[in-house]
Amino acid sequence: MAMAERAGPCETAPLRDLASAACDIVATPDLIHKVALAKATAKAWFGGSLAVGTLSRSQGMPDRPGRPAKPELMLPRNMPRRSTGGEKGRFALLHALAHIELNAVDMTWDLIGRFAHEPMPRPFFDNWVQVGLEEAKHFDLLARRLAELGGAYGDQPAHDGLWQAAQATGHDLLARLAVVPLVLEARGLDVTPAMIRNLDAAGDSASAKIIAIIYRDEKRHVAFGIKWFRHLCLERRLPIEPTFHRLVRENFRGPVRPPFNDRARAEAGLTPGFYKPLTAFGAPR
Repeated sequence: MAMAERAGPCETAPLRDLASAACDIVATPDLIHKVALAKATAKAWFGGSLAVGTLSRSQGMPDRPGRPAKPELMLPRNMPRRSTGGEKGRFALLHALAHIELNAVDMTWDLIGRFAHEPMPRPFFDNWVQVGLEEAKHFDLLARRLAELGGAYGDQPAHDGLWQAAQATGHDLLARLAVVPLVLEARGLDVTPAMIRNLDAAGDSASAKIIAIIYRDEKRHVAFGIKWFRHLCLERRLPIEPTFHRLVRENFRGPVRPPFNDRARAEAGLTPGFYKPLTAFGAPR
């Protein structure tokens, strides 16, 4: 994969603490190194050899994640129409999913590093390090599958809308939890079962198995999101569902669109009172 300039002021020293490691993961443009560093950081954290740490003001988290030269990033409205059938359509689908999972890697580790100063209990960091590890594994699985199909991540353009959710919610952990796991990742619960069925029907069981792994893990990620969203609301003495509605309206562009996988959402703890009232709101001005 082609290399790009480093995206932020993080250092590249050996692992010092969780916050600094998270910063390095987000900043590196080398995607093989990004995945390897996420795995090494998770191993060190769960092995008890890392403190949480905090980032200095001069260090900070990158404004944008490190990326290789390809894929070309475009506004969603400028994206070319993808093929929906045959081998080209399946490759385009897997490429789009790889891009989503790469953004999920960076958004999760950004959450860890950006909000390391918050007085959260250790299980909070345990949960999000687990998510960061799983998102890295998801991207790795999809990148390897693209290679098996004769291509690579970067072969097609990708839209640049997902990172905007991280930028919009960088000021508040509660807003980040509302938008990323409880809107964006919850959407994956809605659309993924049909992808699995379609891939199986097309005879691509290898890809279907990868998407099934992602679907299984996404339920846990949404569950972590609602768990810590509730925790913070109770700590701040805020009403839970009304606060969720307000934060999504303030920080997410566009409506939360049905159809919903109500069963999977409920299994993750995200009940209809959270998302059904948001189906018709307009983009914030």
